[in-house]
Parts: sequence; C-alpha cells; structure tokens
Amino acid sequence: MAVKHSEQQIKGAFHTHNDIPQETRVACCQLLNETLSATLDLWTQSKQAHWNVKGPNFYQLHLLFDEVAKVVYEYIDMIAERITALSGIANGTARQSARNSFLTEYPALPVSQEEHLQALADRLATYAKHIREAIAKTGEIDDQATNDLYIEIARAIDQQLWFVESHL
Repeated sequence: MAVKHSEQQIKGAFHTHNDIPQETRVACCQLLNETLSATLDLWTQSKQAHWNVKGPNFYQLHLLFDEVAKVVYEYIDMIAERITALSGIANGTARQSARNSFLTEYPALPVSQEEHLQALADRLATYAKHIREAIAKTGEIDDQATNDLYIEIARAIDQQLWFVESHL
C-alpha cells in the first residue's frame, strides 16, 4: 500500500514556480512514490537473483540478472527527481520501499535457475502492468513530462522481461 500525501503535504514540501496545477502535481507525486517503492524493490529483487543463482547456466543468468538490475536502477533516481521537481517528497528509503511496494516478496532461497527466472519474470510483468496503468493515468491528468518518463520506463522494462522470458 503506497503512502498517500495530502495536498497540504505536497504544498508544504517545497516551493515551486512550476505551473503544473497543484492537484496534478499531488496526484503525480502519489503515483510516482508508489512507483519509486516498487522500483527500489524490483532492483533489490533483481540483485537477489543475481547474487544467488546457481546451476549449469550460472554465468549467463548471473549477467542477465545484473543487467536487469542495472536497467531498473537507472530509473530510481529519475523517478525520485521527478517527484521533487513537482515539489513533492521522494520516499525512497529501504524501509519505505519494503512497506509500500506492490511487488510480492522474492522466493525463499534456495531456488532453481528456472524458479529465479520465473520469479523475476513475474515481478517484471507486474511492474510493467503498473507502469502502463501510470501511463494512462498521467495522460488523463495531462502531465506529459511524467507520462514521457513512464513511457521510457515501459520500453526498458518490456525489453528486460523479453530477455528474461527468453530463458523460460
């Protein structure tokens, strides 16, 4: 469950001359904070797979999972900075992320290579669905810059899902 920020919290967070209506900024910051939590969680879960994969395809999967983590990691800062650009507060600690992520917990170890691949594919697909829903929401409320960020993330995550699913 994502942390919700009231309009007053957003208004009081940082002063801005940004001409995007406050109501739009509040809605975007709430959505972006939900995305931030899940993005941090997806990054750590990708690293969990990277660190713990074992088996005959170890090296190939070790590199694949690290690449997924690198791609996901790039968006953490972009999402957080978009929140603050909209005069919001980015809630990006590990504890906030764990508490507010909509992703399910990574399977308890040890797991097989196939289980790592399936777990990561499931989480990438769940995350991609959220991103597509965010594209629609930010389009509806007319924040084109945030919409563009979500579109960029969607392209990258869809590609990573394709790479992971190619091993299943």
